[in-house]
Amino acid sequence: MDDGQIPSSSQSPWLPFESRRRARDEKREAVLRTAVALFLEQGYHGATLNEVARRLNITKPALYNYFRGKDEILYECWSIGNELVDDCIAETSVSTGSGLSKLRKLIVRYAELMTEDYGKSLVRFDLRDLSEDNRKIVQTAKRRIDRAFRDYIAQGVEDGSVKPCDAKLAAFAIAGSLNWIGHWFQPGGEMTGRAVAEEFAIRLTEGIATTATRKTAQKAAVPAAEKADKPPRNGNAPREDESEHHTRAAARAAGQSKRARGRLR
Repeated sequence: MDDGQIPSSSQSPWLPFESRRRARDEKREAVLRTAVALFLEQGYHGATLNEVARRLNITKPALYNYFRGKDEILYECWSIGNELVDDCIAETSVSTGSGLSKLRKLIVRYAELMTEDYGKSLVRFDLRDLSEDNRKIVQTAKRRIDRAFRDYIAQGVEDGSVKPCDAKLAAFAIAGSLNWIGHWFQPGGEMTGRAVAEEFAIRLTEGIATTATRKTAQKAAVPAAEKADKPPRNGNAPREDESEHHTRAAARAAGQSKRARGRLR
C-alpha cells in the first residue's frame, strides 16, 4: 500500500530546510570564529578576508554568502561579545547577596570573558572602524556595562558591604583594569582565565570592601589545595606565629602578582 513516502532512490539530494539553515548557521559561526582569531592575531587592518578564506579552505567569494564585508564581520564579533556580557549582567542581577557579593560575581564573569576571543573583541578593536550607526550601538552598550558596575557599588554602600565612595570613579577603575586583561592575557600561562578572574575580583574590591566583608573574602580566597599541602601539626607543636603567618600570606600574594605582571611583558 502506498504510504505517501518517496522511495529512497528518488529522494531529493537537497537537505531539508531546517538542516540547511542549521548548516548555514554553523558555517557562519565558523567564519566569525576564524575571523575574530585572525583580527586579534594580526590586527583588524592587517588581517585580510583572503586569509580568513584560506584558513577555512574556501574561496573569498564564498565568504560573501554570509557577510557583506569585513566591517560587518567586525561588528558581528563585537555583538557576540556584547551578548555574552549581557548574559553576565543578567545572571548577576538575579543572584542573591550583598552589593559587594554581586559586584564580585560580575567581575569574575566579566574578567573571564576578557580572556576569550569574543570578549577581547570588545576592547581590542577600534570603534572608528565601525559604521556610524554601529558605533552608537556600541557606545550605548558600554554605558550599560558601566551602569551595572556602578549600581552594585552603590548597592554595596547602601547595605554596608562597601565603604562610602564615588561609585563612578570606582566603576571606572574596576572596568579599566578588567578591560586591560583583554590586551595582555594569553592562554596556556601559569594561571587559567578563571583563576585570573577570581584573583581580580578580590584585588579590585579589597580597597572598597568594609572590614567584615574583606576578612570573609580573604578567608574564602585561600585555595583548598594550599591547605591540603600543609603538613599536619605534631600534637604539642606550637601554632604558627601570627606575624609569620601574615608574612607568608603576603609573599604568596606577591608571587601571584609577579606572575600576572610577567604576562604583560
